[in-house]
Amino acid sequence: MEVYALVGPSGTGKSHRAVMLAGYLGCEVIIDDGLIIKGDRIIAGVSAKKQPTRIGAIKTALFIDAEHRRVAGEAIAMQAPEKILILGTSRGMTERIAAGLNLPNIKEYIHIDQIASAKEIRKARVMRTQHSKHVIPAPIIEVKKSFPESIIDPLQVFMRRKGLRGRRSWTEQSVVRPTFTLYGKFTISQGALGSIASYAATAIPGVVGVKHAHIIREGQGVTIELFVVANLNFKLDELSREVQRVVKQQLENMTGLTVKYINVTVADIQVGELG
Repeated sequence: MEVYALVGPSGTGKSHRAVMLAGYLGCEVIIDDGLIIKGDRIIAGVSAKKQPTRIGAIKTALFIDAEHRRVAGEAIAMQAPEKILILGTSRGMTERIAAGLNLPNIKEYIHIDQIASAKEIRKARVMRTQHSKHVIPAPIIEVKKSFPESIIDPLQVFMRRKGLRGRRSWTEQSVVRPTFTLYGKFTISQGALGSIASYAATAIPGVVGVKHAHIIREGQGVTIELFVVANLNFKLDELSREVQRVVKQQLENMTGLTVKYINVTVADIQVGELG
């Protein structure tokens, strides 16, 4: 199985061009926003665009829920496609999706600006930011199953399949307005991310407290600098690695963000028994 990734910031037209790119590459399956799509059918998954909050949408797109991940993985295994296309806002996001669904390493990354002009990307951004319109690369009859009470507009896309000279066709996509856009903007502050990281760290036996948590945001990814107070009865190297593991897991599960690095500094130690 070969896995490809289409990468680009949110609202730049990835879903709109996914079917065309999949046809060109020969990918039978597209993974987009929590859905597993084969041809003109949604064969498994839950749409992130149906979630009531942006955090819920991110978690769904990353297949964080165990049952969602299991069903999606089984559907892919049953289809046994030779090629798959994953859509994501970053390399890290597509790699997390591939790893979560037990897919092979990504063979090639295609950035949105390789297949769309600057003018097309600007137009897509206007549709997203001003009109909150999102594309699902599946026909209305399929999308209606997930959005039965929503207004869904058809979008015709012209595609050509690689290796089939003269084989050209029109395919239908759907334009929807996700539930979470009805509530306006939602952001997570640096302070909130620091609080989550600190709380997760102090729950670990051997960590007495966190003196400071510094968060660096880079798009959908974060780098964390933690300065902890540790109990001397614990091995500091093992304790630091456990802090990295737990904080990464908790922060990614709660926010859907990708944790790139966690640097742990033991800023102070406490001598004696805990408690």
